[in-house]
Amino acid sequence: MTTELIATSKNKLWLAAIKPPMYSVAIMPIWVGTAVAVFETSTINWNIFTTFIAAAILILAWENILNDVFDSETGIDKNKHHSLVNLTENKSLILALGNSCLALAILGLLMICWWQQDLTVLGLILLCCGLGYLYQGPPFRLGYQGLGEFLCFFAFGPLGVSAAYYSQTQNWSWVCLATSIIVAIPITLVLFCSHFHQVDDDITAGKKSPIVRLGTERGAQLLPWFCASIFTLTGGFVIRGIFPIWTLLSFVAIPSAIKLCRHVSQYHNQPNLVSNSKFIAISVQFWSGLLLGMGFILH
Repeated sequence: MTTELIATSKNKLWLAAIKPPMYSVAIMPIWVGTAVAVFETSTINWNIFTTFIAAAILILAWENILNDVFDSETGIDKNKHHSLVNLTENKSLILALGNSCLALAILGLLMICWWQQDLTVLGLILLCCGLGYLYQGPPFRLGYQGLGEFLCFFAFGPLGVSAAYYSQTQNWSWVCLATSIIVAIPITLVLFCSHFHQVDDDITAGKKSPIVRLGTERGAQLLPWFCASIFTLTGGFVIRGIFPIWTLLSFVAIPSAIKLCRHVSQYHNQPNLVSNSKFIAISVQFWSGLLLGMGFILH
């Protein structure tokens, strides 16, 4: 019985380390950027779309793995039992695994460039990877200065969504740029909410995350404004005729946004209870992104 409990606990730690729900963060920029391209051109290249999705998942895996490696060097993850480095006790193996994911992703992106005879998509995504490295990678570690959310916003928003759009059209679009802002906000919220439960560890490691700088109470007070901006911008773009009315389907995510704000407001200073807030934030970004893209396609 004890052996079974240990095995179950170990499996849960591995699942927490892999973080399957997090990969919707990689998928949504590609999905929405492609949806805008379909909206404007009425065509889709399925080979490019599926290859880009696979590459995006691999790049996020690389980033998550490298974050575990770099955090193990600063000691910030010493109490994080589901860190891949802590689980395997083999930092070199984890680093090699992460770099392998990046290499496979670049191979997929090169295929897209070959099909298009154009290196633009690769350039945009390498820029995203650069921002990802700046977040935790030495000697920069800009996430430790509280700049992670800014890097996340641009990598997963304007750059990521535009790359997906360009992969289908080899062109640029103001509609795509407007859409990328709406995609970026909920994805950035996922990172923002991940700080509430680890304030003590962040302070000990010298990490000045937004929640360390603001305090958990003020951070919780900002959440409703961030969440409201997602739906306010969408509604505003529909009223201006920039977005089709079907994109209002993304308002289905409002209950999840309300749940997130209430949950964090109630438990912001209780790490064990607020630790799942990032998963509620993932629900907000998943449904808002999925249905925003669906709205463009349905039109």
